[in-house]
Amino acid sequence: MFDLAKVQTALQEFGVDGWLLYDFRGSNVLTRRILGLGEPAGSRRFFYWVPASGAPRKIVHRIEDSALDDLPGERTIYLKWQELEAALESCVSGVRRIAMEYSPRNGNPYVSKVDAGTVELIRSFGPEIVSSGDLVQLFEATWDDAQWAMHQQAAVHTNEAFRLAWSFIAEQVRAAGGVEEKDVQRRILDHFEANDLTTYSPPIVARGPGSGLPHYETGQGENTRIVAGDFVLIDLWAKLKKERSVYSDLTRTGFVGESVPETYTRVFEIVAAARDAGIAAVREAFAAGRTIRGFEVDNAVRAVIEKAGYGPQFAHRTGHSIGQEVHGNGANIDGLETRDDRRLLPRTCFSIEPGIYLPEFGVRSEVDVFIDAGGTVHVTGGELQREVVPILRDF
Repeated sequence: MFDLAKVQTALQEFGVDGWLLYDFRGSNVLTRRILGLGEPAGSRRFFYWVPASGAPRKIVHRIEDSALDDLPGERTIYLKWQELEAALESCVSGVRRIAMEYSPRNGNPYVSKVDAGTVELIRSFGPEIVSSGDLVQLFEATWDDAQWAMHQQAAVHTNEAFRLAWSFIAEQVRAAGGVEEKDVQRRILDHFEANDLTTYSPPIVARGPGSGLPHYETGQGENTRIVAGDFVLIDLWAKLKKERSVYSDLTRTGFVGESVPETYTRVFEIVAAARDAGIAAVREAFAAGRTIRGFEVDNAVRAVIEKAGYGPQFAHRTGHSIGQEVHGNGANIDGLETRDDRRLLPRTCFSIEPGIYLPEFGVRSEVDVFIDAGGTVHVTGGELQREVVPILRDF
């Protein structure tokens, strides 16, 4: 449900004079979600102008003049393109700063939903266009208390999934000499189903060289049988089968043996130290009342891995926003693939998941971080992993 008062309060807080929301045939999913609209049914452009104070304005085409009827504000109906441009100019004339789903130099493609031509048109009327990224995440990525509770419930089961997976691997290796990655994956999915969890795609179970591929697809066959002496990475994500539920997303590593070789331990300790540096950066910023942005956390994490000499082997961003989709619409922890300058906001959740990927194996350690309404930083999903799990010793 669109909350005009809340939007206008946010515009004033962020120092923006208005927000121009635009969509054409579903091209801007963020606008549709923020305005509480359903699946796109129309074929004409619409705009919704929300000033920092005062009444909103709706600009709709004559043959789809009811497109925004459920929203407050005066309606302007256009037919000709000249009428559309005149209506837009009337809205933004004399306005200094306007937010749109735009990112300078397309630095953040998750926010860049408005085409360049539309940006040019609005700029021609005089205002500066700024990114609506922080506004979007305020209304798209923040959780209420019920969602935070559902995340914690899901995290109990995702955490337990690792215990079940390691135990299953140990049992099968002892009984049959090995187990297929796919069978371990199926064991995890059965656990999710038994606990009323759902996931948009199956977890990653990767042995040896497969763990060195960040987006490895779990397979079956000669090279996917987990046996004694193998290094194993498991990345899993799930949420409750409830309306508006949000994901828990975790990654851990194990070794099929009684003790873990130093080669794996050394790399894991670097990754864990990088993970902990990211968590510390967020906690320190909120404790000091200081704004911190996604790219800054990525920089803090990446610095640890680069100092250890593995910078080129950490080939992805540090983390992503988490919400009703496992990759949400809030700030990502990214200064590599993009420079995400969106601030980390209270009531948002994101992953911190550094990795080092080598030809023989790869280590990733992923946790979820939630910032509550008071600015307290929570790490969810059980105890932080402090060592590669020696599967045949512990299970």
